[in-house]
Amino acid sequence: MPQSRFSGSLISPKVDLSIDLGNPFLNHTVDAFLKIGTVAATKTVAEETYGIVARGSVSSHNFEKSLKKMCKEGAYWGTVAGVYAGVEYGTERIRGTKDWKNAMIGGALTGALVSAASNNNRDKIVMDAITGGAVATASEFLNYLT
Repeated sequence: MPQSRFSGSLISPKVDLSIDLGNPFLNHTVDAFLKIGTVAATKTVAEETYGIVARGSVSSHNFEKSLKKMCKEGAYWGTVAGVYAGVEYGTERIRGTKDWKNAMIGGALTGALVSAASNNNRDKIVMDAITGGAVATASEFLNYLT
């Protein structure tokens, strides 16, 4: 009977990119945009590759559609991350302290801004602000555990 094995390492490589624009605010914002935008584009590549393989058809139309979606998702999530990083950094500078409250304020403002830019109604904007604040705060608390 054939057997197969899987082996690998769960240690992820660390890739760090440093861009110096001469301003810490811009450095944080651009860094977040590039890192999260790359993650979003990579996620889209994986999803689209699976979809193409599942359908069994590879064409230039599918490739073009996938490329457009990859750029759109990368730009969208990169922008959201850049706004969040900028707001959190600005909050830290204004408050003069680095703690979880900066993440909460940054997440709430980012959620509200992204929702308002999407032409949502007031209730949806408030819900997105609450969600953004909660997710950012939870993420900050998880960072304290490690």
